This record gives sequence, C-alpha cells and structure tokens, in this order.
Amino acid sequence: MYFKKILLAIVLLGLVVAAYFAYFVYNAMLKPNTAFNNERAYIYIPTNSTYDDVREQLKPLLKDIDMFDALAKRKQYVNNVKAGRYIIKKGMSNNDIINSIRSKNIPIKVSFNNQETIEKLAGRVSSQIEADSLSLVQAMFDESFLTKNKFNKATALGMYIPNSYEFFWNTSAEQFRDRMLKEYKHFWNDERIKKAEAIGLNPSQVITLASIVHEESKQADEQPRIAGVYINRLKVGMPLQADPTIKFAAYQLPKYKNTVIRRVLNVHKEIDSPYNTYKYAGLPPGLITMPDVSAIDAVLNYEKHSYYYFAADATKLGYHKFAKTLSQHNVNARAYQRYLSSEGINK
Repeated sequence: MYFKKILLAIVLLGLVVAAYFAYFVYNAMLKPNTAFNNERAYIYIPTNSTYDDVREQLKPLLKDIDMFDALAKRKQYVNNVKAGRYIIKKGMSNNDIINSIRSKNIPIKVSFNNQETIEKLAGRVSSQIEADSLSLVQAMFDESFLTKNKFNKATALGMYIPNSYEFFWNTSAEQFRDRMLKEYKHFWNDERIKKAEAIGLNPSQVITLASIVHEESKQADEQPRIAGVYINRLKVGMPLQADPTIKFAAYQLPKYKNTVIRRVLNVHKEIDSPYNTYKYAGLPPGLITMPDVSAIDAVLNYEKHSYYYFAADATKLGYHKFAKTLSQHNVNARAYQRYLSSEGINK
C-alpha cells in the first residue's frame, strides 16, 4: 500500500511537470505574442547586428519579450542573427517569429529613374537599401571596375538602366553595382547591339545621345523624330547644337550653381566645354542625365527623315516643329522666342 502511494505521487508529480512543460511550450512557442494592431510589421536587421540589436526592434512589437528571449536562446538564434528585412504578421507565435527572422529575408523593389548624376542616383538607392550613399558612390566610381568594364566617370551613369529591380535590403554597395552591370548586359541584347552598330555607335554613345533626346523631349512619340535629327547631323558632321548640353556645361561652373537656365542665350553658347555641342562637333564625352528607356530605344529606332532642325512649338507645349532648311527653322525658332519673351522668360 505504501509503495502504491509513492508510485501515485510520482505519477502525479510527473503529470504536474508535464503540464508545466506543456504550458511553457505553449507560451514560449505556440501562443500568439504580437502587440501591434496592423496586419504586419517589418524589422530591418543591419549587417553585423547582435541579438541585443534585434531585441530592441522586437521589444515594442511583442507582448512578452522575456518569453521570446527564452525560446531564442533554446533555438540558438541569439548566436545566429542574420541581416535583412523580415516580416512579422499579427498573431504570430514566438516560434513563427524566430523562423521568419532566421530564414525568410524578404526582397524589396528598388526603383530609380531620371537621376542626373551618380551622386543623386546613390542617394536615391541608399534610401531603399542598407548601403549608404557614400559607399555607393565609391563603388560606382571605382576606377578598376570602370576600366575593366569599359566605362569612365563620364559614362558611368549610363550603366544604370532605369527600372524596378528586386534586391535584398541588406545588399552592399558592391553587390548593387555588380547586379546592375548584369542588368545592363541583359538590356544590351543582340538585337539592341546590332541596331547600335547599324548607326555606327556603341552602347555608351547611344545612351549619351539618348540623354540629349530625353532632355529635349519627354514625349515618347516624338523622341524617335528628334533622335533622327541628331543622327542626320552626325552623319554629315554637323554640330549637334543641343541646348541641353549647353545647360549641362553651364551647371558645371560656379557661376551657374543653384540657378535654373530656362532660356539658352548666346553667352551660354560661348562656354568652353567639351559638352558645348555648339562649339564642338560629335557627341559629348558622356551622358548629361539618365535617359528613360524610351529615349534609348528612340535612338536605336530613330525615325528616318530629312529634318536637320527643330524648335519648341509654342502652340503645342512639350512638342516641337521640325524643319529641313535653316530658313524654315529660323521662322520656327523666332516664333518660340517671341513666346518666351511674352511669358517674361529672359534667362
């Protein structure tokens, strides 16, 4: 009888222990532990973060951070923190959260277009991934990388084709740059390469011309015609005489910093710069802005015509009037100059 009582006590104790263990497992692993009202929350874990860094981000999102700590130690997450962007859904248990932040790095869409310089592109990208703008600029201007891939500082911006791309948030500056090189090579497929060769230009030259076309007109339906004018000029050795290149050259000078040139004047055309296409024939050394893909394809698929001139159309703003002769062009140009004067635009 005494032995049976001892055995019963052991069984009861075992049940209590099992119940406590089950209770602990439920609370530590299976019980919902989120404290936010939205359907989901994101945490961003920087490279080389410690568990304490992660804990600081999680603390306001969880009801019981101590119970989370206990499971994180048991599952050895505290010594295996991984950088990235992670999602925590409302009602997740500690076990679900740990599984998520350990192995489910969520990609993001990195988007950019119309960036005027490498520095501005770096600023735009750094607002979307972990890499800061300084490290991005350094990677993008790395001389060995540029030389190896047949770029230079004047053409480097042309390697970045505007679009939306999928990246992990913790992408480094070098990883971003190298991925964009792959995208550039993918963009310049055999079809585009052949079209460039047919007009006697390489990809960097096409993008340089496209940047001028882009600055002349944002109208995709007009860009091939404008590209055709410049191709015609290049073929006969005529200077491009592109006003956007004059503005670009001017903005490099201290005198024109923090100014907006709305009207190109003769004084601007006297600026001595390789980007001054009134003074120097052929293409400038590099692109003057990041062109849209529509402008790049407009150059590759330029409209074949006999126009050598164009001037902004005061009756249809955003578009241009085209001319085959200088005399007709002068008529069109004077009409637009009169419009600028009537609007009080004198510089």
